[in-house]
Amino acid sequence: MRLRLGFLLSIVLLVSCQSTAETTKTVDMYNTSGDMVGTARLLEQPDGVQIKLKLEGLTPGFHGVHVHEYAKCKAPDFKTAGNHLDPEGKEHGLMHPDGAHLGDLPNIEADAGGLVDAELMLPGATLKEGKMSLLRGEGTSLIVDETQDDGVSQPSGNTGARILCGEIKSGNKSESTESPTDPTEFNEKQEE
Repeated sequence: MRLRLGFLLSIVLLVSCQSTAETTKTVDMYNTSGDMVGTARLLEQPDGVQIKLKLEGLTPGFHGVHVHEYAKCKAPDFKTAGNHLDPEGKEHGLMHPDGAHLGDLPNIEADAGGLVDAELMLPGATLKEGKMSLLRGEGTSLIVDETQDDGVSQPSGNTGARILCGEIKSGNKSESTESPTDPTEFNEKQEE
């Protein structure tokens, strides 16, 4: 009887420890004027992180989307977010033979009214701890770009200006003194 009780107690403790890991996160998305224009809902999946985007106010057409290094969205250019999240030193682009950055996502399309309702998958990423976590350090950010990502150009796909940003915060409040990585540091062949 004591053995069974000990076994059940162990299972309860293991389940409670596992449930403390974050499996969903909602991120508010802002434009360069500081207006909230939608949300991104992140959901932990077995093969990566699913991102459900609901946005408004975009120019109709295709736009690049990327996860960036830091949870810092300072307008008007959002450069405080750093470069694309790339913990493995790969080339940029979902179509690049030596890519892609962990933060590279498929393009989204805004309809004629400037609305986006899309589901994207970020393979290999996690909301749990580790090298591939979107919540490393203070976290990361989700950026929507002015134009579509061409999928191969270095270092960021010729996407134009950063027009929307949302902070994917980890809750860690450590003071960051890091500067953005150099996306060309790992890349041996760069287009001029």
